[in-house]
Amino acid sequence: MTAFRTLDQADVKGKRVLVRVDLNVPMENGRVTDATRIERVLPTIREISDKGGKVILLAHFGRPKGRDPKESLKPVAEAVSQHLGKTVAFADDCIGEAAANAVSSLKDGEVLLLENTRFHAGEEKNDPDFVKELAKLGDIYVNDAFSAAHRAHASTEGLARVLPGYAGRTMQAELDALTKGLEAPKRPVVAIVGGAKVSSKIDLLENLVTKVDALVIGGGMANTFVHATGLNVGKSLAEKDLAATAMRIIEKAREANCAIILPVDGVCAYEFKAGAHNHTYGIDAIPEDQMILDVGSQSVERINAAINDAATLVWNGPLGAFEIPPFDQGTVAAARHAAQRTKDGKLVSVAGGGDTVAALNHAGVTENFSYVSTAGGAFLEWLEGKALPGVEALRA
Repeated sequence: MTAFRTLDQADVKGKRVLVRVDLNVPMENGRVTDATRIERVLPTIREISDKGGKVILLAHFGRPKGRDPKESLKPVAEAVSQHLGKTVAFADDCIGEAAANAVSSLKDGEVLLLENTRFHAGEEKNDPDFVKELAKLGDIYVNDAFSAAHRAHASTEGLARVLPGYAGRTMQAELDALTKGLEAPKRPVVAIVGGAKVSSKIDLLENLVTKVDALVIGGGMANTFVHATGLNVGKSLAEKDLAATAMRIIEKAREANCAIILPVDGVCAYEFKAGAHNHTYGIDAIPEDQMILDVGSQSVERINAAINDAATLVWNGPLGAFEIPPFDQGTVAAARHAAQRTKDGKLVSVAGGGDTVAALNHAGVTENFSYVSTAGGAFLEWLEGKALPGVEALRA
């Protein structure tokens, strides 16, 4: 973690600390329905508060076009207060007089949430004048929102260029986990990439084959690769027009000495619905009128063998249609195997992406992975080898 400035290097006592957090949480009838993102930023808020800093939270919510009461962070302030166990004040703007007055009334250790940064067009444009207005409110900047670090916005990147900037504890944990996963991993490294479409993960696959020792491809995207190798995939979801792309990735993997592990059998059904009658076929014997909805038991054995050989595992995307039983079995079996290896101290396991988090939760193993990222787009861009503006701005 020496590459990034962290709270260890920051003197926050008596300082106004602008803390960028991700509070873009799901809401229903004015109430937060999933507080995961709130819980993740509590350690940073508590640490700054306990050290006598004035905590000023910056966050976006939704995709408003200008000021919109429906996209206000006010109800979120109440939820943060509840989880934090102390009052969180709220200002109905993030710049200007309302924000300045709220900040000036803060005592050391107190916490304030400013209104949605995206109510101002200058946020997403990273407008220097908007950055200046935000910077007037703080002495120090802390970014604890890795999930927004792939955006070069005023509150995610611009502020770190004009104020002393540091990574918060959640950001630090994320960067540490990703460094262990891909930047400086313990080898051998195995990646599991699943999900529906190759088209959304071309950059990811092309980067991974140059970084890992073995790449497991599952989910609907595996069908595209199977089709590209000349086998029939029946009525399965497959992007047949990307056959050449799939073969290019296979060739690139061969040149990089990365083993590609494709399914050797598939659980097939006539229709995609819960409890559908199903049968497992060898991958070279998929019936014309059926679709592959999960990897079969022989494929799971191969995946688990690859996990056994690995010192580091990076996972993005499910191996089958895990939302609908019984097509969740392949993902659950591999996830539980990886979790057990991690618990036994034999594997560093890093996972992320929306469907991945849901699949690991479904398998009941999230707590047993070394690190599970809730960052979605930022996690994917990191895996693709792209520089993240909000991270680059924090480099020591």
